[in-house]
Amino acid sequence: MIRKLNEAIRRTGAPIVVGLDPNLAFIPDGIREQAFQKHGETAEGVAEAFWQFNRGIIDAVHDLIPAVKPQIAMYEQFGLPGLAVFDRTVRYAREKGLLVIADAKRGDIGSTSEAYAIGMLGATSVGNSEIRAFDADFVTVNPYLGSDGVKPFIQVAKKRDKGIFVLVKTSNPSSGELQDLVVKTADGTEKPLYEVVGGLVETWGADAMEDGYSNVGAVVGATYPEQGRILRKIMPHAVILVPGYGAQGGTGANLAHFFNDDGLGAIINSSRGIIAAWREERYASYGPERYAEASREAVLAMKEDIHGAV
Repeated sequence: MIRKLNEAIRRTGAPIVVGLDPNLAFIPDGIREQAFQKHGETAEGVAEAFWQFNRGIIDAVHDLIPAVKPQIAMYEQFGLPGLAVFDRTVRYAREKGLLVIADAKRGDIGSTSEAYAIGMLGATSVGNSEIRAFDADFVTVNPYLGSDGVKPFIQVAKKRDKGIFVLVKTSNPSSGELQDLVVKTADGTEKPLYEVVGGLVETWGADAMEDGYSNVGAVVGATYPEQGRILRKIMPHAVILVPGYGAQGGTGANLAHFFNDDGLGAIINSSRGIIAAWREERYASYGPERYAEASREAVLAMKEDIHGAV
């Protein structure tokens, strides 16, 4: 699957993933009003608004980017109607030729971890039938239960030609409370925990390689460029999913060290900066009715910013 992602990045010239994290505050009044008129102010009404909004974004940007990244919690909070729209969004994005990174940050052990992996990436046999749940291309994984929690995801990913992105150094301000702790390793050296996890990612991915890159990638925030430089050296074969661009403060200037010399090795995420672009002053001329066009313009601006830095 990582080969497909790299091919899509080369084809589009855009190492960009759009985070489909809908919020009622981001959705133009017209879409909300139509959805609530049809379903009332209910979970079903919110789900309808999310679907119409997501479809507009996907239609506007699918030819510019390789992938989208829906964050499941934004849908899950509205129960089954929300999860149905998450599923519908995944399927529609794939119909439009996009790869899908399910941002679920799953993590458990044993059969539970395997069930999470199957639900996001795989399929379950029931009699003579095969049931696929969300069938995303990649899923984000929390590694803090250790190898027991990650290896079931790797096994399912290998079986289904899928991939994972392991949380290593996340973009949030408090990530250092745990991820920066200095720990003593098995060989007696001391290093930050995120470096230890980065080393594990490189090891876990060694037998899941495609064209020089691994199907076991890493999540490293754009808000920590120095750590990104260090982790790029620790994980030379991992594609790094980089959140934190735009609304969280990351810029193109922060990104150079995340890439390898071949121009690959990283894919940069922007969520609010793209899907809510119509609310920003520089895109105000589009107005809420043309929110999707504003998103397209924001993708083009992001692409230019990344190219200028990388």
